[in-house]
Amino acid sequence: MDFIDLKTQQKRIKQQLDAGIQKVLAHGSYIMGPEIKELEAKLAAYVGVKHAVACASGTDALLMALMAIDVGPGDAVFTTPFTFFATAEVISLLGATPVFVDIDPKTFNIDPAKLALAIKALKANDPSLHPLPKAITSPLVGEGKGEGVRLRPRCIIPVDLFGLTADYNAIDKIAKENDLFVIEDAAQSFGAKHQDKMACSFGHVACTSFFPAKPLGCYGDGGMCFTNDAALAAVLDSIRVHGKSTDKYDNARIGINGRLDTLQAAILLVKFEIFPEEVELRQTVAQRYSDLLSTIHDSPYTISVPYIPAGYKSVWAQYSILARDDAHRAAFLKKLKVAGIPTAIYYPKPLHLQTAFAPLGYTPGAFPVSEDAASRIFSLPMHPYLAQADQESIIAALKK
Repeated sequence: MDFIDLKTQQKRIKQQLDAGIQKVLAHGSYIMGPEIKELEAKLAAYVGVKHAVACASGTDALLMALMAIDVGPGDAVFTTPFTFFATAEVISLLGATPVFVDIDPKTFNIDPAKLALAIKALKANDPSLHPLPKAITSPLVGEGKGEGVRLRPRCIIPVDLFGLTADYNAIDKIAKENDLFVIEDAAQSFGAKHQDKMACSFGHVACTSFFPAKPLGCYGDGGMCFTNDAALAAVLDSIRVHGKSTDKYDNARIGINGRLDTLQAAILLVKFEIFPEEVELRQTVAQRYSDLLSTIHDSPYTISVPYIPAGYKSVWAQYSILARDDAHRAAFLKKLKVAGIPTAIYYPKPLHLQTAFAPLGYTPGAFPVSEDAASRIFSLPMHPYLAQADQESIIAALKK
């Protein structure tokens, strides 16, 4: 059994994939070929925004978005510690400081109430209101009440974890009240929806990933930025090609080599044709899981299945459940391994406790909801082609 089955999908569209690849080989425009603009136009229309800028990875998409608004030293960027490393990595790469905010225990997405409190604490330079990083003493800006000086609140990066969009109604309100830029980290949520808006249409700019394991993935790496701001889209387009201008040898700004390969765009175009159907298949698989898991009674506890608020539609990048505690999780993982069923843990250590962010000075207990989730969460196989019989065998293994 595969954790994510890409082979079945590939067999289904092999003829179209071969044709798309051969078309690129025939015209020979391997970098920024015509398939790039075609993909950008189709995905922008699907999401419901005016502009899409393809790039080399989801990480590059986040990096480009921050670069486009000149985030750098002295700037604070609010984000969640319960996410993949890249979300906060790009903040630090630019010399800015991640300010972590705990998550909602049901959705695993950033908690808007705690976000508002974190912003208040940062502005007041008061860690008694909310945990703040040591980097608040940066000597670059302002006057602070503490050991040094304060950071400038600049940006919020909510993460649409496991395929469920964050609460952007609340987040956007907080951002407007505090004059903050919002970057939607939609690496796991392309295809999701909240009421009448698609994932990748929230905030000032949205960033997604086409890593092979994503709901819409290529056969290498890739990403895309989405925005309704024409000026911002032009800057993103420049940044992805070394800060290009109209003159090839007079670059307008510092940029990166962040272009999406034409071959990957061709593959994504073919896969996108069946993507809406696959989104619906994911709904069926997820609902079947939830129904089957409701029959497990590990007295006196049951497994906690994913929570989807009213008005939201997850794209189910992962199907993640909560055990009672770490030992309870270990017992389940052992049963599944013996049965030959693959699993994964997203994420076993929150970012604030990882070595790379130790200089920020966060300590265990700073973000208890994230830490609790990390100790109990695990993910089951999830993809559009997961058969009912396989799901039933997974549940049978858990019940043993």
